[in-house]
Amino acid sequence: MTTRVILQNLATKICIQQDKFTNSWHSDPEDCLTDGSTLMVRVVEQHRFNFDLWHEEDKAREPGADNATIAGVKGRIDRLNQQRNDMVTVIDEYLDDCYFGPLDNKNELPWNSETIGSIVDRLSIASLKNYHMHEQTERQDADATHIASCALKFERLVEQQNDLATALQCFVDDIFNGKKQNKLYRQFKMYNDPALNPKIYGQTEPS
Repeated sequence: MTTRVILQNLATKICIQQDKFTNSWHSDPEDCLTDGSTLMVRVVEQHRFNFDLWHEEDKAREPGADNATIAGVKGRIDRLNQQRNDMVTVIDEYLDDCYFGPLDNKNELPWNSETIGSIVDRLSIASLKNYHMHEQTERQDADATHIASCALKFERLVEQQNDLATALQCFVDDIFNGKKQNKLYRQFKMYNDPALNPKIYGQTEPS
């Protein structure tokens, strides 16, 4: 399969996979991508970290959660957030290595304020928002005002997801056509690093 074919309608393909697994994981958490491009495998893996992070954060907000529970959840949130951000970089590096390649005039090309991987991350969160907002429109224990309000919010969220997907595809097309570059930015998260977080360095040995 050629690079042009893989990148054609890439944003739509990403949204389809994210929405598919957002729905399937709520009923079958073990569902996984068994076919598709290596890029899409990475996209789905990144989405899974967001999926788990979303539901882990809900546990910390549960009324009556004790301090021990919240502390445990906070640790898992930090790990998932690190993995989520690491996968953003993995996606960007994979695209750069496999599809965009070196460009003679790369230093002369403009870039966006966020990378393709960062936009994929935002689309992942949009998929989760859409699912949970739509879920509110089907509640049997909520009044009509709540249902109507959530239905309107759902419509706007879907529009925002579509707009973001359109922006992503335009960016991908511009890179492929040599008009822009996908300049990689490093997150350099400090909170999980014993050598960088002043609250923990000296207390644990760096791995």
